[in-house]
Amino acid sequence: MGLFNKLRGQIIDVIEWTDNTGDTIAYRFKREGNEIKTGAQLTVRESQVAVFVNEGKIADVFPPGRYELTTKNLPLLTTLNAWMHGFNSPFKAEVYFLNTKKFTNQKWGTPNVFYIRDADFGRVSLRAFGTYTMRISDPVKFVKEILGTSGDFTTEEITGELRNLIVTQFIDAVGESGIPLLDMAQNYKDISDFCQKRLGEEFKEYGLEITKFLVSSISLPENLQEKLDEGTGMNMLGDMDRYSRMKTADAMEAAAGNPAAGGGMEGMMGMAMMQQMMNQNNMMQQQRQEKQNVPPPPPLTQYFISYDGKQEGPFSIETLKQMITEGKITKDTYVWKQGMPGWLTAAEVSETAKLFGSTPPVPPPPPPAK
Repeated sequence: MGLFNKLRGQIIDVIEWTDNTGDTIAYRFKREGNEIKTGAQLTVRESQVAVFVNEGKIADVFPPGRYELTTKNLPLLTTLNAWMHGFNSPFKAEVYFLNTKKFTNQKWGTPNVFYIRDADFGRVSLRAFGTYTMRISDPVKFVKEILGTSGDFTTEEITGELRNLIVTQFIDAVGESGIPLLDMAQNYKDISDFCQKRLGEEFKEYGLEITKFLVSSISLPENLQEKLDEGTGMNMLGDMDRYSRMKTADAMEAAAGNPAAGGGMEGMMGMAMMQQMMNQNNMMQQQRQEKQNVPPPPPLTQYFISYDGKQEGPFSIETLKQMITEGKITKDTYVWKQGMPGWLTAAEVSETAKLFGSTPPVPPPPPPAK
């Protein structure tokens, strides 16, 4: 009886795979030197494909279903082994199960800054990141180009190579798009669609299909972001009097520090003229203020938020504060408002970061009734 059990253990009757990981894209059926006999039962579940490989050559491919392995449904394997009259003895073959479902929320990002030339700001350094969705579209090509002789194969093992492809194509696409820096945030969808189209052919060479590509953020270095915010603020104010006073002060400083340009009396005369100009500007400013009976209300800051590439909003600061209290927004939630070239986490924006410190604590349960 013991000998019978030993012999039975060396011959595999059922070939199947159940994925319990969620991220395994390919699995080699573990035989440990055991053999497959004629009549063995092959079960291929939905979102799976089984590929038989004989001595390094791809033989037969099975879509979802249940099969009894015979020479009729193993034509290529039969030809490779010259089983013209059928086979009765066990045979050896590597069996790979490929997971053909969509693998969503795969991360990509630029490991370092990259540079573009912008018409308004010149040479600018940027960072970017996002997500994509992929699946196996050609099992045979995937086994040839990616799997090779590997055993279990997770998405993590392939995303490194794919990430390099994505970053290269993304940088080229941004450069070719010609979209101004200040307009990129509102053109994420166009950039995403353009990149997905370009990446389609690259992924196809590996037997893969990229079904979705999303740009979540294109961000500037912090120092450039601060300058951009200052410039945007001045443009929104449109304060020509402030601009004139700033230029007058610059001219006065230059005249006082340049003796070769006259110095002395000429410098004093120039300063007097500049002072007169400043007084005139002040008078004009006062007249404009007197004409304004009711001052306009301050602009209301509105923020958009992003969940997995989906945009919601706009929301006021008070609404954001309430959403933080309810746990709908965390410090890692991406936010954007007008004037920001890209999405940042709520913790990275000073105006929203302060909201987390001001959120009232949740009181403990009340004492029991007496």
